[in-house]
This record gives sequence, C-alpha cells and structure tokens, in this order.
Amino acid sequence: MLTNLFFFLIAGATLSLLLWSGIELFRSQEDPLDARLEELQSHAMVASKGAVRRKNTGRGLDRVLFLAALFPGGDDWVHGSEKLLNRAGIRRKNATSIYVIVTILFTLSLVGGLLYLQRNNPASSLLGGLVAALLLGFLLPKIVLERLVKRYRRKLQEALPDTVDLLGITLGTGLALDQAMMRVSEEMEYIYPHLAAEFATVVMQVRAGQERTVAFQQLVRRTGVEDIKSLAAMIVQSEKFGTSLAQALKVYADALRMRRRLRAEAAVGKAGIKMLFPIVVFILPVLFVITLVPGMLNVLQDLKTLTGR
Repeated sequence: MLTNLFFFLIAGATLSLLLWSGIELFRSQEDPLDARLEELQSHAMVASKGAVRRKNTGRGLDRVLFLAALFPGGDDWVHGSEKLLNRAGIRRKNATSIYVIVTILFTLSLVGGLLYLQRNNPASSLLGGLVAALLLGFLLPKIVLERLVKRYRRKLQEALPDTVDLLGITLGTGLALDQAMMRVSEEMEYIYPHLAAEFATVVMQVRAGQERTVAFQQLVRRTGVEDIKSLAAMIVQSEKFGTSLAQALKVYADALRMRRRLRAEAAVGKAGIKMLFPIVVFILPVLFVITLVPGMLNVLQDLKTLTGR
C-alpha cells in the first residue's frame, strides 16, 4: 500500500514538473527581441556562449546544462538541442535548460512507469524494457522538436514572398535598408509575426554595432531556410557592389511566389495518395456493410422461408 502511494506521489510530482516546464518553454515573452539581442550582440559571443556557459556551473537553470555536459556525449546533445530550439523559433533565455529538464523528467517517468508495471517480474526481463524506455524518452522530445522546426520553417517560407515584395516597395520610396526592414517588420507583425521578429532582430543587431553581413549570417544560421539564405546573399552583394536592391527584390519576390505555388500544387498532388489508406481502411468497409448487408439479410430470410424453418 505504501509502495503504491509513494509511486503515485512521485508520478504526480513528475507530471506537474513536466507541465510547468512545457508552459515555461512555449510561453511567449513580452519583448523577445531585447533578450535575443543581448545574446547575439556579436558573432564571437554567439559562437562561444554555449561553450562558456557549459564550462562553469552558472546559476539557476544553467546549472542543468553543466551537469548534462558532464556525461559522455552530453555536450553534443545539449548543443544540438540548442540549435534545434533556435531553428524552431524558441529562443527564451532558459529554453535549452527547460528542454533538457523536460527530456530527463520524461525519460525518468517512462522508466518509473516501466519499473512499476514490471515490479513482479524478474530483474533479467527488465533490461529490454529499460533500453526501450530510455530510447523513447530521449527520441520522442527530439522528434517533437524537429516537427516544430519544420513548422517554423514552413511559416517563414509562406511569409517570405509577400514580405520581400513589401520590402522592395518600401526601398523604392527612398528609405534605407534598416529603416525599410523595420517598417516591414512593423507592418507584418500581426500577419507574419515570425518573419517580422527575425527582421526586427537583424535591424536591432545592426543598430547595436554589429556588421550587417554578420547579422544576416546569423539570420541564416537561426532559420536554416534556403530562401532566406538567398535573400541574405542578395542583400549583402547588392550593398557591396552598389546595385539596385529594390528591382532585385521585386524579381526575387516573383520567383518566391512561383515556388510557393509549385509547393501548393505538389501538396495537392500528394493529397490523393495520402487519402488512399484511410479510404481503404475506414470508408470502403462501411460502404460494403451498407450495400451488402441488407441484400444478405434478404437472401437469408428467403432461404429461411423456403426451408420452412
């Protein structure tokens, strides 16, 4: 009795911590750009911040990263998780620490549930289950995070044609590049908030004294979108050689719009194949039952009448 009570108390505490960590991880900040600017003031600081933070114990939740980096392969896992979180648009100050805590708690909850369910079995039979629980505990959060990365990239790609078109129009009015990007960010804040936040981050970095080339390189590294990489290269080359950026952006916006149309047509073409499995499994059996069962019942009734039973 005491063992069951203790297990349920531990399970309840673990679920509460998981819920709190998830809320803290995905809760939006009041001003995320200022916090991001503090972390990305220079390229050297961005490149070395994670390594420096994991070399010492730090304070608060950063201590979790130091402890995780002590295990073999832990430093690479933390670095990869931090990179995925950045590409998913989750850039809170302690996002990596919270993600590590969520992963560890989820793994421990799976292991604890397995031990509780297999408490009457011999210890030799628990090895396979423990390996499976550990693998699931570390792989499932990463799979969820990779899906968030894909969704974030898809949102940026969908927003890029209209945003680039508006940026070209704004540059045509005579505004400088930084002013035009900030203006576009303000106009697109409620329509495409993710790309607007990325543009505003680049402008704030440049205003803080960072080179524009480095700021755009960090934008490409954060997002990992090929279209944004091409846009950054175009802006840097145009500024370097003094060519007209407004006309180039207009042509590039048309190309991006064509790519978006092609992606939509490809998605429509795949829809028929994706619907094949649910149609065969769920719809066709129902149609067979509706069309054949009444006839079979009538045949059985006639046979019963003919046999006199």
